[in-house]
Amino acid sequence: MSTGSTQPLRVSATVTIAAGTTSAHAALLGTGEAVLVYNASSAIAFLRFGMDGSVPATSADMPIPPGARMLIHAGEFAKSASVVLASGSGNVYLSRGQGTVY
Repeated sequence: MSTGSTQPLRVSATVTIAAGTTSAHAALLGTGEAVLVYNASSAIAFLRFGMDGSVPATSADMPIPPGARMLIHAGEFAKSASVVLASGSGNVYLSRGQGTVY
């Protein structure tokens, strides 16, 4: 791939985290270095990637606005994700794959 080129995201697997005001985590399934995060809740979601679910997400982690999608280069070593919401409850979807745009 040449410098500056874009490749459409090819999703290999999606997981759903039922998030709330306490940290919840899930193993990232599939392969690839990119993760498309969709915050389907009505609150800000805070996201943290890790090697396992032992590190909880906090309000100091990466914010994902409600209703927003964000494509993140998480790397191949990200094996899990933890999410906590600023308020309420809702789902956060994480689709792992390979690509630079969706």
